Amino acid sequence: MKQGGSASFWGGIIKSMGLVFGDIGTSPIYTLTVIFALTKPTIGNVMGILSLVFWTMTVLVSAEYSWLAMGLGRKGEGGTIVLKEILIRLLKPGRRLTFVVFLSYLGVSLLLGDGVITPAISILSAVEGMVLIPGLENLHHWTLILIAALVAVTLFVFQFKGTDKVAGAFGPIMVIWFGALTISGVAAIATNPEVVKAISPHYAFLFLRENGFAGFFVLSEVILCATGGEALYADMGHLGRQPIRRAWYFVFCALVINYLGQGAYVLSHGTNKNLLFGMIQWEAPLLYIPFLILTILATIIASQAMISGVFSVIYQGITTRIMPLMKVDYTSSHLKSQIYIGSVNWALLTAVIFIMLIFKRSDNLAAAYGLAVTGTMTITGIMMIMIFSRTTKKWKVPFAALVTIVDFIFFFACLNKLPHGGYWSIILASLPFATILIWTFGQRALYRALKPLDLETFLLSYEQIYAKGHNIPGTALFFTREAVVVPPYVIHCIIRSNIIYERNIFVSLTRTEEPFGVKVKLTTGFGTGLDAFEVRAGYMEMVDIERLLKKHEIQEKVIFYGIEDIATNNPIWKIFSTIKRQSANFVQFNKMPASKLQGVVTRVEM
Repeated sequence: MKQGGSASFWGGIIKSMGLVFGDIGTSPIYTLTVIFALTKPTIGNVMGILSLVFWTMTVLVSAEYSWLAMGLGRKGEGGTIVLKEILIRLLKPGRRLTFVVFLSYLGVSLLLGDGVITPAISILSAVEGMVLIPGLENLHHWTLILIAALVAVTLFVFQFKGTDKVAGAFGPIMVIWFGALTISGVAAIATNPEVVKAISPHYAFLFLRENGFAGFFVLSEVILCATGGEALYADMGHLGRQPIRRAWYFVFCALVINYLGQGAYVLSHGTNKNLLFGMIQWEAPLLYIPFLILTILATIIASQAMISGVFSVIYQGITTRIMPLMKVDYTSSHLKSQIYIGSVNWALLTAVIFIMLIFKRSDNLAAAYGLAVTGTMTITGIMMIMIFSRTTKKWKVPFAALVTIVDFIFFFACLNKLPHGGYWSIILASLPFATILIWTFGQRALYRALKPLDLETFLLSYEQIYAKGHNIPGTALFFTREAVVVPPYVIHCIIRSNIIYERNIFVSLTRTEEPFGVKVKLTTGFGTGLDAFEVRAGYMEMVDIERLLKKHEIQEKVIFYGIEDIATNNPIWKIFSTIKRQSANFVQFNKMPASKLQGVVTRVEM
């Protein structure tokens, strides 16, 4: 028994390294290189920056995510939408609740914007290491961009197969990666052991005091060492809290040792090239090419984790009705988190290549990176304070407040990136944000415009028609939002067109506030020959309605569903109408058999 427990203990840590820590694990490729491109490598500056890097990871990743945020979850799930769902239960309807919903939409949008920049900066920075290979020094930069774009295309093209099949290899590769970071860091520290003293916060305070305003803006580059920290919480549902926390101890040590090693390398060699690649080439020239290949693999894994995270966030958005329905494929029979959304995949690939072409170099991209990350961290901090202050964990409020103040400081420091490409973070986040707002407000306005009928009024006419006895043999399904509210298309079908079957079933799917769990309730006798089939499912559940119907011995002959033809002069509703036409409808999303489907069009004035 003990041996099995030990195997799962290490297995969980290895899987976490592959699925969660790719982004933060590849930060050493560019973080210090970018910082020292702006800052002179004096002893005081090197020690101060190393101290800032250590304490940034300690406060923003260890304290905010590993300790505080991961203590908040719903059935093991984490992320901004989960924080929103927790707060919805704790707050009464009003301004505060509206503020929380707005914050969660903003947090989701920033995370999706981040999903474009992370693969672009990770892959570009790794490929740029090729210029240190003897004979390839004069490689044209457009050649490097082309190679990086080809790596990205390959990564996105294979998404439809699902990461389940390759996830087994991710962990061991990342273990080798973190091992290489640790060994190279130790070897460099041995040449200048004094750098270990940088762990003292004293050096960070000295650096900020001596450099003043310039030192404050350096924080906007220091944050690069903590990008990907939010994945600890967002990916909690994939592996569970404990394996991720345990893996973080190892990852944190590997990163700190490597950053200290790069600091020692700077003091002895200066900053004329990429620090990580330069350090490896100086320590072990023969191992440089294998290390470069390992780096490219690690950045692909980091990008994969981000892509899987984006799919997961979009799916949460679809099921909590803040985003339009999209075609979702389930790529694993046993891992609920393994999904593929084709339209999102190709949109992401296009955006990643576009960003690579605009910024051209990883250090240019670093100038834009950080705004979205610090924005997401700040939103998480605010929501945590609101939750802790309303639960039994009030003693955590001062810690959450302290962390949120640090988040704000980093966020304000990153605002100086706006003119240097930081505005791209806002542009990338504004697209999903606008979509969420138009979709949520549009759905509400559409529901009001449709004027659904209550069940009692509907039944008066229904019973009269059914009693005539001209009923079609077999069972018909009618999809409704809830069993007791009858949508216009059903009235059009049954009351106006007299299409009535021997057995008619109202099918409704309601998403609960919990991530998982499926409950089914079949209520017979709503009316003569009229039943209700209600499914209540968690917002992360992949629901197979057809299988659930068969389980209750329902063999339908035809499936009716509503299609809205929106007529409007309002430009916002015109956009909403276009999004609605382009997105999948309910029956397509739930993969109902096409041969039985009958769409009924209702014209709606908005």
